Amino acid sequence: MTDDRPPADRGQSRLDETAERTVRRVRHRGGQAGRIRARQWEVTLVISIQAGLAAAIAALLAKNLLGPGSHVFAPAAAVGTIATAIGQRARRTFELLGGVALGIIIGDTLRFLLGSGPWQTGAVVALAIAAALLVAGRGGALVGQAGGTAVLIATLAPMERGLELPRIFDALVGGVVGLVVVALLLPINPMRVLDRAAAPIFAILCEQLAELARAMRERNGDRTLKVLERLRGTEGDLGRLHDALSGAEEVVTIAPARWHRRQQYHRYARSAGHLERLLLDSRAMARWSSTALQYDEPIPPELPDAISRLGQAVAEMRVECRVGDDPLRTRRLVEECAELAGRASASGVRSFGESLVTGLRTSASDLLRAAGCEPEDANRIVRRAAGAGEAETHPPIRRQLHRARPTRAARARRRAHLAARVRNDGRAGLPARERPAR
Repeated sequence: MTDDRPPADRGQSRLDETAERTVRRVRHRGGQAGRIRARQWEVTLVISIQAGLAAAIAALLAKNLLGPGSHVFAPAAAVGTIATAIGQRARRTFELLGGVALGIIIGDTLRFLLGSGPWQTGAVVALAIAAALLVAGRGGALVGQAGGTAVLIATLAPMERGLELPRIFDALVGGVVGLVVVALLLPINPMRVLDRAAAPIFAILCEQLAELARAMRERNGDRTLKVLERLRGTEGDLGRLHDALSGAEEVVTIAPARWHRRQQYHRYARSAGHLERLLLDSRAMARWSSTALQYDEPIPPELPDAISRLGQAVAEMRVECRVGDDPLRTRRLVEECAELAGRASASGVRSFGESLVTGLRTSASDLLRAAGCEPEDANRIVRRAAGAGEAETHPPIRRQLHRARPTRAARARRRAHLAARVRNDGRAGLPARERPAR
């Protein structure tokens, strides 16, 4: 049916649709930004409370255990341990202690050999920083503490005796207090941190796979390119997921209250690896879809349907994994995705369409692995479903292609039968001559 509206009305309708899509996009981004800010506020509150509690405990212990004096470095070391990135606190504590020890050794040795003064201070700091970089291989707490301790030893040790031992004990008390606060008093929930870090990746995958399916149905190459760009812009989300994995591993390692989460953490870590591969597979599918549309290749309707099923399976897997259920609905949707991909392959696709089918099968296998399936089982499930889809589309051709060849015994029986017929007829293929009359 043709559109009876005048051109001005059609143009106005397109403008309204564009404005509506823009409003929806802005609302979605605003809601996503609000959720990110809420998560940041919660993390900020937890770290602030941990740092304040660690500083108070470190100052109290330093005052009561280390004797009189201004034990400034104990609370400073505790705050430095807490404020570092989650997942690096234990390593930072050891680097802090190592840097203090290295700075004291180099500072005392060079002060004894070179004496005190401005150029001696510069030489001490330079050698302490060089030694720390050689030990650590990069910048960090070890290098900073080695340089800072070397400065203190070179400048204050001539005027204040016995500065070395309090510095070491201050660093030890502050670092230990920071770890105790993180591990015992206020340990974070590792699974909650992981779930919140993975939530943006799940949301992007579900949203962009659905958008890719719609763009494929409409043969809109511009929209597939936008999907590709959106999937490429997930490096920040992947980085936050890796940080959350590191932090959760630290918590389940050093916090006794979270040791019962170790098995759940390792299962989540394996799923996160497959989820990252699924994101890479989705990028490849968006690229192949754009290229297939650019070359005007045929797009069977089963292809966008399979992509849509894959997005639904991603959403279903997150729900089932959060509640701890067996991924039965995820497996059913993945089987439907692979079956539709098999039908699309049998319906007739060209080179980039075939690459898209391969990407769908790979993504389906990675999704099953993320849901907890073993690699062999995931590949077998996808292969069987795709084969069923191909057989359902072209069963006679498949029977003809896979027709069994006759065995050697059957060929021998056939040759023997033909030889017997030749002997009975006298001459093979020639009419029998009449006997002469006697």
